[in-house]
Amino acid sequence: MASRKSIKREGGAKCEAAGCENEGSRSLSRKKVESSVEFSLDGEGKKVSLCKDHYRKFKKATKEERKLDSLGR
Repeated sequence: MASRKSIKREGGAKCEAAGCENEGSRSLSRKKVESSVEFSLDGEGKKVSLCKDHYRKFKKATKEERKLDSLGR
């Protein structure tokens, strides 16, 4: 069985960051992404697809929050 991190989305989902035409590689909660990043998002729905570059920006923006969450457990 493949680990969850190795599973990639198939079907050509595009990155939903405004102005980006890259292939989406990660799907995340729209609320979480909108509250923590400076770029705007296109589309509607509960989930948002991000390319590798925008996912990296999201991870950097939420690094401190994720660190604090893991310490509180």
